[in-house]
Amino acid sequence: MSFLRRKPAEPAVEAAPEPDPVDLTKGDGKKGRPTPKRRDAEGRNRGPVAPPPKTQREAMKRSKVQRSSMTKEERRAASRVSRERMMAGDEKYLLPRDRGKVRAYVRDMVDARRNVAGILLPIAALSFVILLIPVQVVQAYGPLVLLVAIAAALIDSIIFGRQISKKVQAKFPNGDSSGQSTRGSSLGFYAFNRSCLIRRWRAPRPRVEIGETIE
Repeated sequence: MSFLRRKPAEPAVEAAPEPDPVDLTKGDGKKGRPTPKRRDAEGRNRGPVAPPPKTQREAMKRSKVQRSSMTKEERRAASRVSRERMMAGDEKYLLPRDRGKVRAYVRDMVDARRNVAGILLPIAALSFVILLIPVQVVQAYGPLVLLVAIAAALIDSIIFGRQISKKVQAKFPNGDSSGQSTRGSSLGFYAFNRSCLIRRWRAPRPRVEIGETIE
């Protein structure tokens, strides 16, 4: 009888090979290439870094563009950080007129001495007060004192400007790589403007003490 016969064995079915596990460290489905880091991808998207501004007008224009995308609090924080670094003498945050080793050297020379030009602002303010005093003698001699102070400041600044020019030529015979002028008249005027300011108002702030020798 047929039901007592052994049925023929069915052929074994081979299991399909399992797919290779996906390597999560490989991106874009390409074998052997790791997924790029976020900061590396952002660095490629940013492109080359823009060169520093060459003029004060260019620096102000670039700063205006950057600030337009900031919030009010971010602008305040950025201004505070920029001013602090500028006062500390960070080359990246200085105004174009203050950049370079020559200008830093001139500032040190001005800050290391007592300048006659430093009395101009106090005397000018005092002269306006004197003019308000209804005393003939005071009103007659007050402007004369101011003129004498101006003459003394100019003479001192001219002599000091020549000293600066000689020392700069000796210390920087090849000029300044920042592109600043190393002419005597230009450096003398720069030194005169700084010496007219009260010491605590100078920017960048002085980094040498009065009486310190500047070589």
